[in-house]
This record gives sequence, structure tokens and C-alpha cells, in this order.
Amino acid sequence: MPRALAFILLMACGPAALAADPEPFDQSGIPIEQLPTDPKLAKIVLIAGPAATKLKSGEHEYFAGCAVLMKMLQQSPGVFPVLARDGWPTKPETLAGAKAVVLFVEGGDVHEALKRDRVAELQKLVDAGVGIIHLHSSIDYPNDLGDRVRGWSGAAWEKGFGQRAHWVAEFNAFPDHPICRGVTPFQIDDGWLYKLRFAAEMKGVTPLLHTVNPKAKEKTPDTEATVSWAFERSGGGRSFAFTGCHLHESLVKEGYRKFLVNGILWSAGQEIPKGGAPVKLDPGELSRYLDRKPAKK
Repeated sequence: MPRALAFILLMACGPAALAADPEPFDQSGIPIEQLPTDPKLAKIVLIAGPAATKLKSGEHEYFAGCAVLMKMLQQSPGVFPVLARDGWPTKPETLAGAKAVVLFVEGGDVHEALKRDRVAELQKLVDAGVGIIHLHSSIDYPNDLGDRVRGWSGAAWEKGFGQRAHWVAEFNAFPDHPICRGVTPFQIDDGWLYKLRFAAEMKGVTPLLHTVNPKAKEKTPDTEATVSWAFERSGGGRSFAFTGCHLHESLVKEGYRKFLVNGILWSAGQEIPKGGAPVKLDPGELSRYLDRKPAKK
């Protein structure tokens, strides 16, 4: 194309055509541990784990996922989301007075809660009635913590008993629960943690979503197929868990976003509107704030 014609086309498209696309790994635009100044606002702390560098870009995007959820939560009046990065808050006041804490971190033996005295910190939050939200593999704890985590969240994924696998799941029906208000059907390809150990007799547990591994050869009991649930603790406080969230791109689905945001707000003791929480999203946001990961061969 002649240079003169190219210039004319650029001018016709306006200044937007000259602007560079946002840097996908630039996380500087997200405030870190910025605390509310109004004590009347419900503080919700989202804890994003360190970059999962062993996975491809778009998988286990803890920071970007929390950034999107923070922007969703900001659309609900009376709420002030606070994002902490790299696995845990650096300021002691960040967790103080929180109504709910969201854990979106790597699970298992590298779980961020296992470091220093964080299990004790979480226990204090639970004892104070703070909502606890587990997303994806953050519900995977060492087996010796299973009973404690069941007291926090109603279930835990335990090595040697629980299972995990990838498949496409479609959710078309939802129970009559505030977390499901306004949630429209959605289909996502995810890495599910299933066959969890639940609290005895499912006391306090309300299953929300079920999905069955398509490779299963026998009928799967509902408890083993449960991948999301709500939990009301006998001593006070609520919890929500969803074992999906492997792929960042799933957040493009409105029903999926609303389900997650409703769950967080419900755990924080907030009233969920009849049509569910507002979750407007510019699709371009999903290609921003990503962790920089080595290119896979």
C-alpha cells in the first residue's frame, strides 16, 4: 500500500487507530491493598496468588482474575473490594474488619495459607464470622487440615480421595438460593476439582452446581459431582466455593461472572438483588493484567 494512502486511512480512522493496544502484563493500573476510608462500606479482600509460571498464559491467572472480580464488585453499592497480591496481604490492617476474604491461590503443599501463621489468621477470621471464599485449587489442602477446612467452608479437597480433570460443563438449572439470582445458563471448559469430603451429613451445606466427568463409567453420586456450594457455619458466618476458575477466558460469560460475584457478596453478608449483582465487563479487560509466564514449547 502506498504510504500516502496508508496515512489517509489512519487519519480517517481517528486517534484511536494510532493508540497502541494495552500491555497485557501491565498490572500497575490495579490498586494494591487500598483500604476504604468509609467504615460503613463492606470490605471484601481478594487474595491473588503468585504467578503460576508452570502453566500457560490464561491458566490460573490469579492476579488478573482478582482484578476483574474487583471491578465487578465495585459495581455493587456499599461494597469496597481490596486486592492483595503474591499470596497474602502485606499490611496487617488489610484483613482487619473484612466482611469476606477471597482465596484465589495455588492449592496443595504450596498453598499460601500454609506459610507462617496464616492458618491461625484464617481461623480468627472464621471465628469472627468473616465470609471465606475458595476458588479453584485453593480448596485443596493437606489432609491433616481437612477437618479444620470443613469447619471453615463445608468441604475440602483431599489428596488420595478427591479427583480432578478437565471437561466442558454446561449449567442450565440452578437451585433457589440467593447466589443463583439472575444467573443465566453458561457453558465453560474448566479444570474441575470434584469428589470432595463434605461436612458430616452435609450440615450447613447447600450444593449449587453439579457436573459429571464424561469419562465416568458408573453413575456419580451428587455429592461427588458437586463443584460449587454455599455453607452456613453453625457458629455464624458464610462460605462459598467454586472449584472451576482454571481458564481466565471463562469470565467472558455473564452467567459465570454473576454466579461468582453473587457468591462473594452472599458470603460477605450482602443482600443479593433479585436480578443478581451487576457484572458489566469490557471484554478487553480479559487480555489485561496477566501474569508474565515463560512461553511454552
